[in-house]
Amino acid sequence: MTMRKPTPAHLWIVGLLSLVWNGFGGYDYWMTRTHNEAYLSQLPLPVEETVAYMESAPLVADIAWGLGVWMAVLGSILLLLRKGHAVTAFGLSLIGAVVGIGYDLVFADKPEELTGGVFTIMPIVVVLVALMLLMYAQRQKAAGILA
Repeated sequence: MTMRKPTPAHLWIVGLLSLVWNGFGGYDYWMTRTHNEAYLSQLPLPVEETVAYMESAPLVADIAWGLGVWMAVLGSILLLLRKGHAVTAFGLSLIGAVVGIGYDLVFADKPEELTGGVFTIMPIVVVLVALMLLMYAQRQKAAGILA
């Protein structure tokens, strides 16, 4: 019978912070995909133009966005449950983020109101956080914290 290592405090901190961070990503995804008028009205474009822009993305970008968001939420939950599959979930999340955000930053014909500033910085932050969560989960698995 093998003894399981105790859960380090940093795992709870990272796990809970990642769940909040990725939970907001899920909220953003849901509000955007359901065309929530109150939520979308906070953007600098009229809601109809925002919806038209979102709907113009190719299917692969939409699938990648969903994969990135929901695998990140799942990865956070698995991390808190100390499951090794958190690594897989965070890996898929990173792939989804890179593909979805990559399309948006490189190929999308964006309205000028959705460029620069927070619209450029935030996607980069999202990819960096996804990468850091994957690396963290990999380290915890290697250390025997995740089973």
